[in-house]
Amino acid sequence: MVNVSPSILSADFTRLAGTVRTLEAAGADWIHCDVMDGVFVPNITFGPPIIRALRVSTTLPLDVHLMVNDPASCLEAFAEAGADIITVHPESPGNIHVQRCLARIRALGKKAGLALNPATPPEILDYLYEDTDMVLVMSVNPGYGGQTFIPAMLRKIEIIAKRISALKLPVELEVDGGINVSNAQSVRDAGATVLVAGNAVISAADPAGVIKELKGPAR
Repeated sequence: MVNVSPSILSADFTRLAGTVRTLEAAGADWIHCDVMDGVFVPNITFGPPIIRALRVSTTLPLDVHLMVNDPASCLEAFAEAGADIITVHPESPGNIHVQRCLARIRALGKKAGLALNPATPPEILDYLYEDTDMVLVMSVNPGYGGQTFIPAMLRKIEIIAKRISALKLPVELEVDGGINVSNAQSVRDAGATVLVAGNAVISAADPAGVIKELKGPAR
């Protein structure tokens, strides 16, 4: 089965601790935390203090996705707050030295992720796979929850999955954006190993049932 990392972007921010505990009890594997600065993406969410608060609320890995202009400037803050996985974007204007940023995340004792926006080709990863613990394919344009999955991203997932397999590297392949029980199988079949779901899980009457469906059958 794939791992499921529910996004708290769709949650009631006044009840985050309770939401995270509910997700953990429902079978979530990780907790996905969308950090937005209102510059790189048109929305503002939260920073290290919320990650610190979540860290004392759950033992699950905190999967922190930095959608910010200058990720290198805040890596230490998120690492100290309790992030387990820190994912950055090569498209961020302040992240021109992508390999250095990934190496810094690992030096902080965290897993390093690299996220690709929908229009970013997979070839950008060619010289970065060895420095990456996880590739995150954005299947919507980042910035808001509740968007519809972009079907063309299935081809990108397949290309990246085949490359990871050919290189025989222990790199997770995460997909985020518009994931639900209707399209989860196609995303899993394309090669994803981690699914991020926001509304599909957070708004569900039975989060445990949805998470089970998203994970799919054991491989």
